[in-house]
Amino acid sequence: MDEKLIENWNKKVKSKDETYILGDFVFGNGQRANEIFQKLNGKKYLIKGNHDHFLKDNSFDRSLIGWIKDYYMLKINGLKIVLFHYPVQTWDCKHHGSIHLYGHIHSNIGDHPMDYIIPNSYNVGVDVNNFEPISLEEVLIKLNYKTK
Repeated sequence: MDEKLIENWNKKVKSKDETYILGDFVFGNGQRANEIFQKLNGKKYLIKGNHDHFLKDNSFDRSLIGWIKDYYMLKINGLKIVLFHYPVQTWDCKHHGSIHLYGHIHSNIGDHPMDYIIPNSYNVGVDVNNFEPISLEEVLIKLNYKTK
């Protein structure tokens, strides 16, 4: 499974691309996380997830990631994008056109309250996006988001 996910990642992500991982990156120790991060293209940033226990392992090499945070507000061409592992119903600048990207929910099927119900929020987890990273352009299309 890991090798297929790595292959899918590297087909989409180029060496100079910036990628934001919204948690639950690997179910393994620090050494396993190191092995996977080293195989992935691009500059990587991590929003901590509830299953990222490898972060507590002293063998994990933090230099493989640009930064590790709990939450981040990304700004691209005037668009504010709130990155958080968990889905939330309200976020900074929500009523001013910002969008919220999250992981944590490993399915978009069922009765979870964040199943595409809240406008301008999107589950970017690979397990609900064809097991590959999703670009910001693809997210904006899925959200039918109109840039200003």
